[in-house]
Amino acid sequence: MELKNTLTLLRIPFSFYLMPIYFFALSQTMVVNWEYAISVFFILHLLIYPASNGYNSYEDKDTESIGGLEKPPESTPLLFKTTLLMDFIGLAWSYILNIEFGILVTAYVLMSRMYSSRKIRLKKYPFLGFLTVFIFQGFWTFWMVYCGVDGTNISFFKTDLPYAAIASSLMVGGAYPLSQIYQHKQDKESGDITISMILGIKGTFIFSMILFSIAGGILFYYFNTLFHGSFLVFAGCLLPVLLWFNIWMFKTWSNPEEASFRNLMRMNNISGFCMNTCYIILLIQNHTELLQL
Repeated sequence: MELKNTLTLLRIPFSFYLMPIYFFALSQTMVVNWEYAISVFFILHLLIYPASNGYNSYEDKDTESIGGLEKPPESTPLLFKTTLLMDFIGLAWSYILNIEFGILVTAYVLMSRMYSSRKIRLKKYPFLGFLTVFIFQGFWTFWMVYCGVDGTNISFFKTDLPYAAIASSLMVGGAYPLSQIYQHKQDKESGDITISMILGIKGTFIFSMILFSIAGGILFYYFNTLFHGSFLVFAGCLLPVLLWFNIWMFKTWSNPEEASFRNLMRMNNISGFCMNTCYIILLIQNHTELLQL
């Protein structure tokens, strides 16, 4: 039972929703070291992200729905030990690949622990918690992937890629308050004040809409003016996400009970599928050697 609970609380399938940033960064790097690209994928999605999920569950001791799990099991001491082991393996592998990549992953892991830790607990502060996720799951992750897989040795900040990284943070920042919208009561009981609690249900949707709109504007410039991809592909893949977002928003404004875990997961599933598809298409378009495999 302890092992089963541990594996469940690592929430490995939840990494699917974090993959778009990886594929977006991969699609934009000029020269890809594919051996390293596969290693970076495994490091992030099968080690670092699940370890972060597990540590968060260990600290929170959730009894109600959390991201990817409607009924989370009880956390165990094995969960904590497993997250330490996974972080250790992930960090060691990162430094073997690339020193700069290793440093960025180390910072990501430390911020993830500080976000969840009961002693520091950045997530209980609405703006610090938001900024931690905004920076490290968006811009920072994009930068990490670039450093891990790009074969040109050109400094990240000497390229146009920071535009794409900023847009990634805005997309993550728009999605983050929505992930909290159904658990205001649970967060309040835990002593956490989230940005969604401050904004309220209606304000959360408006805030997310603003950030998504700014991200769209930056990506229009990045794709159409700087010529790094097709904005039409991005817009086409985004349509189902925008459709469900608006349906859910108006349903929730009419009935706050619609701000539920199941509706959030529907949003996550649609967004994850559409955005992963979008960036994989861009990956194939920008790295035509894939067509020859």
